[in-house]
Amino acid sequence: MRTTEILRAELLDRARRDRRAREALPAGYTTRDWARLVAPVDEDNHAWLRELVAAHGWPGWSSAGDDGAEAAWLLAQHAPPEDQERFLPLLRRAVENGDAAPVHLAYLEDRVRVWRGLPQRYGTQYRRLPDGGLRLEEVEDPSGLDERRASVGLGPQAEYDARLRASASA
Repeated sequence: MRTTEILRAELLDRARRDRRAREALPAGYTTRDWARLVAPVDEDNHAWLRELVAAHGWPGWSSAGDDGAEAAWLLAQHAPPEDQERFLPLLRRAVENGDAAPVHLAYLEDRVRVWRGLPQRYGTQYRRLPDGGLRLEEVEDPSGLDERRASVGLGPQAEYDARLRASASA
């Protein structure tokens, strides 16, 4: 794989562009706004990340540094579902090898499961409702949710839910 600093710098730059594109969206943005401001950045990032992981595997802590690995996860979170599904086993392997954060795997696994129409395991995914509210996507074994969340470094679901709802209404 490329040297850590070069890869890290590229990942951080791409994550910055990802955030800036989303921050540039006007309040009440339209699909046209998204297509103009976010889609080109996402498409470039996804093509680059697909190529990177196909050639070198998941960019974990050892190859990208802590913040570079987090940037890779952000790009994966915003990738098309088919790409997320491809990235999932690579990220899982990195976590098993101690080279990526379990919390990142939890978020990506939940996204892929929701996309597949399956209940999520960690309660990270919500659907925005037409009235602007949020609804937690279906969760597998709700009674064990907080225990599963704790096992990957996530706080209790009720706290996460309150933070999300507060930021959605702000």
